[in-house]
Amino acid sequence: MTFQPTDFVPSRASDGLVDPFGRTVSYLRISVTDRCDFRCVYCMAENMTFLPKKDLLSLEELDRVASAFVQRGTRKLRITGGEPLVRKDIMQLFASLSRHLRSGALEELTLTTNGSQLARYAAELASYGVKRINVSVDTLDPDKFRAATRWGELDKVMGGIDAALAAGLHVKINAVALKGVNETEFDDLIRFSHARGMDLTLIETMPLGDVDEDRTDQYLPLSRVRADLMDRWTLIDLPDQTGGPARYVRIAETGGRLGFITPLTHNFCESCNRVRLTCTGTLYMCLGQEDAADLRAAVRASGDDALLHAAITEAISRKPKGHDFIIDRRAQKPAVGRHMSVTGG
Repeated sequence: MTFQPTDFVPSRASDGLVDPFGRTVSYLRISVTDRCDFRCVYCMAENMTFLPKKDLLSLEELDRVASAFVQRGTRKLRITGGEPLVRKDIMQLFASLSRHLRSGALEELTLTTNGSQLARYAAELASYGVKRINVSVDTLDPDKFRAATRWGELDKVMGGIDAALAAGLHVKINAVALKGVNETEFDDLIRFSHARGMDLTLIETMPLGDVDEDRTDQYLPLSRVRADLMDRWTLIDLPDQTGGPARYVRIAETGGRLGFITPLTHNFCESCNRVRLTCTGTLYMCLGQEDAADLRAAVRASGDDALLHAAITEAISRKPKGHDFIIDRRAQKPAVGRHMSVTGG
């Protein structure tokens, strides 16, 4: 299947997107599928019911929405899932969106992946102008990895990372901090990542969706992790910003960067510049809130993009100041009902 991307004619819609709190929205995360070939214990239930394919935006529609955001000043697009690389013909979307890199309208096109398909696609991603990717690796122990992902094979992910590095991609490793699972492995993850020139970011588990687990049993505060790391490493605070929520330190002993994403112990909302589009065309203005806008209806109502731009403008006008994540043993349900794989990782 091939498709012809739409090139937009500049108009009043080229006005930038600024939310009610004066934050410029310049970063769009796009979930291209809710499907994944893993079933990570903090992300999904083992037996998931996925969306019918008819509900998903086509690749042409995903391109159209992404391009509308680029026209409105979005400088960074991140492709996510589920696992984005299991979406059929997904390389066609990267090929099409790469035109915005060539024109200079877009600064960065990137993705977050579990690494299972990277050996197949890394070189092609690089050819489309992707320079930086995030790969999720929560543990370096093959047995623990299999248990944490339910279906994943660590060797396959490591082969994908090798292929990405060989293709010249800068790889950042993401690891969700899970009590009782990987809390003794952060030193090993630091050594593994920094020895290969990769950044490492640690992430607190987020209370999204029913995952068959008690999140209070999973939750490991990164404030505690950082204090523990400081007993063995020299952490130097950095002002670095990559357009995401991480706060970074340099580890003096390795020279590498370590990031902390802390939606619970220290939220990152004051500098939030991002919104998230699901594979069904629902735009979430905040990861931790249920308020959303239906962009699919605007896309399918007309071949003209006036309705789409109007819907985007209205949605950004409702972007909240921040999220209300909390993990509370007394609560019997997640803070947000939808799974992370629906919103986009």
